[in-house]
Amino acid sequence: MSGAIATYDLIVIGAGIVGASCADAASADGLRVAIVEPGPIGGGATAAAMGHLVAMDDDPAELALARYSLQQWEAFAELKEAEFSRCGTLWVARGEAELDAAALRVARLGAAGVEAHLLDAKTLYELEPALAPNMSGGMLVPREAVVYPPRVARYLVQRAQSCGAHLYAGRSVQTLIRGGAQLDDGTTLSGPVLVATGCALPALLPQLPMRARKGHLVITERYPNLLRHQLLELGYADSAHGDADSSVAFNVQPRPTGQILIGSSREFSATDAAVSPAMLQRMLERSFSFIPALRGLQALRAWTGFRPTTPDGRPYLGAVPGTTDQWVAAGHEGLGVTTALGSARLLLDLIQSRPPAIDPSPYAPSRMAA
Repeated sequence: MSGAIATYDLIVIGAGIVGASCADAASADGLRVAIVEPGPIGGGATAAAMGHLVAMDDDPAELALARYSLQQWEAFAELKEAEFSRCGTLWVARGEAELDAAALRVARLGAAGVEAHLLDAKTLYELEPALAPNMSGGMLVPREAVVYPPRVARYLVQRAQSCGAHLYAGRSVQTLIRGGAQLDDGTTLSGPVLVATGCALPALLPQLPMRARKGHLVITERYPNLLRHQLLELGYADSAHGDADSSVAFNVQPRPTGQILIGSSREFSATDAAVSPAMLQRMLERSFSFIPALRGLQALRAWTGFRPTTPDGRPYLGAVPGTTDQWVAAGHEGLGVTTALGSARLLLDLIQSRPPAIDPSPYAPSRMAA
């Protein structure tokens, strides 16, 4: 294969949930697609993710992309491979200030067309009796869900392949060239390029700043019916969007298997993938303060992953500044699963010169050059 040239309508680099979604959307549009992935499909941030499908409303642009994407996730609700579970999201308020904030969030989500309900303390405990005492209430977003991201990524790549996409498995892009990409085995791929490599983005596009943000997760043995909803603290966004070097927030979800998935932590300075006992303990203690029963559960496994984070917290979706036929879809931080399908559709509309369904300007990579 060395020295061979193959021509495509779109070369997608990276087969995490975002790259897989882009390849799937492009193949469905009738484009001849190449997918280049050096490791397992969905093996990076996608494999380490919680898999929640949630509308975060702290940034109007983030909410618009999440809302657009969540509509497309509905097509996966009955798909066995997705392990789709419509558990709903329950945001828990500690104190009246957080409950007031929840009321504002209910209004913002409602204005965006997302069903959300303000809960008093009595209703909160009826929905989740295992919560610690003295919670003030919360917010229920009943139609939100969780999926199993690596299986979805594999499904999307296989669906793209069934439409003619070619997977260069175990291959990596050594360099971007004018009008294409050069693989590590000497193969030249000719055509427009879409870089969807997450934290590895700077290797190919160093002009677009990206930081890796480490996170920990724990999965337990099976404890069916302990929890009914995905649970988050209302201060979660402060951790997700803050620039503190390290932070933890309560985020727990019941998996369809009966297991409990416990998060979440964020660290900017940690660069190794090893589990940090101190950070793990800090994260678990946070979850125990909301669900005391978690302390008595048996953990099966703890692991880490790295979220790709841009300086302003919004993903790069669009043309790479100063280039021709180079595109990027990366930097979704902790919302890559939620926003993957919408990101892919937005990108394909831009690539195909169609009017996109939502305003693409907040995600334009050119904002970094500006």
